[in-house]
Amino acid sequence: MNNSSPFAKEGYPFIAYSIGLTVLLSVASWRFSSTVLLVPAVISLLLTLFVLYFFRNPDRTVPADSFAVIAPADGTVIVVEQVPETPLGSSALKISIFMSVFNVHVNRVPFDGTVIDTFHHQGKFFDARDGRASFENERNGIILEIAGGTRIAFVQIAGLIARRIISYPRIGDLLVRGERYGLIRFGSRVDVYLPPDVEPLVKLGDKAVAGETVLARIV
Repeated sequence: MNNSSPFAKEGYPFIAYSIGLTVLLSVASWRFSSTVLLVPAVISLLLTLFVLYFFRNPDRTVPADSFAVIAPADGTVIVVEQVPETPLGSSALKISIFMSVFNVHVNRVPFDGTVIDTFHHQGKFFDARDGRASFENERNGIILEIAGGTRIAFVQIAGLIARRIISYPRIGDLLVRGERYGLIRFGSRVDVYLPPDVEPLVKLGDKAVAGETVLARIV
């Protein structure tokens, strides 16, 4: 699941296509001295730069605190609340992070543990910031059993533009905090569900960095 390359491997086809198109249009514009072809060549170059930027895959330094639950996504914290209905089947502390198209979209494991269940639901494509997105949008979730038998869940949710959720873990996999486990294209959110007695260490509007920002501590 880990990938140390500067770009997410899921982006390689998009990168190759956009670079190829840019080269083709640029060569054609030069070969035929065509200003008509120059415009789409420039547009294609800008698109290529955006694709490279979107699929960037920076390294992150995971906090040494083994009790720390870390952010699974880059973005803005849009939900911090106790909720009665959750993928865990009981009430939980819910922390949601919204990813805009300008955020890194590689997702990371928030805590060490064993995958005991996964689920995928087809659905609608409300704006990821909409409260209905958690229950009605396309989503992919992982339920993790951590030390002591405690369970947590984290759910990738497609947004208004996103049309593809990628998640690699399977039931029985041992996951390590901070390792890359998936990606969502393009603009989306991740919901994290923690035991209800856990105190959040982030608030609404905070900026989260996947693999580094501490959301809470489970002791």
